[in-house]
Amino acid sequence: MAAIPVTEGYAPHGEYRTWYRVTGDLASGKLPLVVAHGGPGCTHDYVDSFKDLAANGRAVIHYDQIGNGRSTHLPEKGGDFWTVAFFLGELDNLLAHLGIAERYALLGQSWGGMLASEHAVRRPQGLKALILANSLAAMDLWVAGAAELRAQLPAEVQDALDRHEAAGTTQDPEYLAASRVFYDRHVCRVTPWPEEVARTFAAVESDPTVYHTMNGPNEFHVVGTMRNWTIVDRLDRIEAPTLVFRGAYDEATPECVQPFIDRIPTVESEVFPNSSHMPHVEEKEACLARVERFLAARD
Repeated sequence: MAAIPVTEGYAPHGEYRTWYRVTGDLASGKLPLVVAHGGPGCTHDYVDSFKDLAANGRAVIHYDQIGNGRSTHLPEKGGDFWTVAFFLGELDNLLAHLGIAERYALLGQSWGGMLASEHAVRRPQGLKALILANSLAAMDLWVAGAAELRAQLPAEVQDALDRHEAAGTTQDPEYLAASRVFYDRHVCRVTPWPEEVARTFAAVESDPTVYHTMNGPNEFHVVGTMRNWTIVDRLDRIEAPTLVFRGAYDEATPECVQPFIDRIPTVESEVFPNSSHMPHVEEKEACLARVERFLAARD
């Protein structure tokens, strides 16, 4: 079997650079898949497993959004800079740079799904398939779901979270340890975390600019600029056939994804029974097979 080609590069975006990697051949004839990572403020590492779809002859493109990973870091920038519009512009620029803007599929995981849905409601002609993985249609739904999941944590864990949030000491080791209890239940249930997942969390810790600005200190205490975001009333504009999925233990609760299912005109949905927020890690084989089936029907 021939080796799968892998190319890396940078797409210039104004004075900044977006790092990307293409696994597979963009000229294969199959829909190339662009993978938008979550956060906002994570890196491509934890969604790396989608590159395995290239074994089917499909090119898979990962990239680090500006502010993160191997792309340009801008720790001095604030909330007026880190906007949905900025990241939409970066995505458009990457598609043009790779020469695939006329025909591509887009998978967005978590925040990447928010970005992907914002991209899709603009009805770009080249978007032939959309995958919204472990994502949300409105931040108030996410926050309500997180509160419900948080209420199921052990009492002493809830107490530690409440005390440190009230005191503004969300970097205290006790708070971080309590947060990890939530993460091990609802973010990634594989313990210890796989290396690529740990790598993303280490990267956020080393430069939390985007994550802290747009989201907040963690997944369930959302106090950043995205706290009032919603796309619910615009979902009927999406023309691309869409696959929506989540894990049964996901921090993206059923209520978070239901508007996608109710309002996107052409939609399929899936729940992975043994996963939380990362079925591509927790039930990798089943998740990748489901994504490939969906994409193959649109090649």
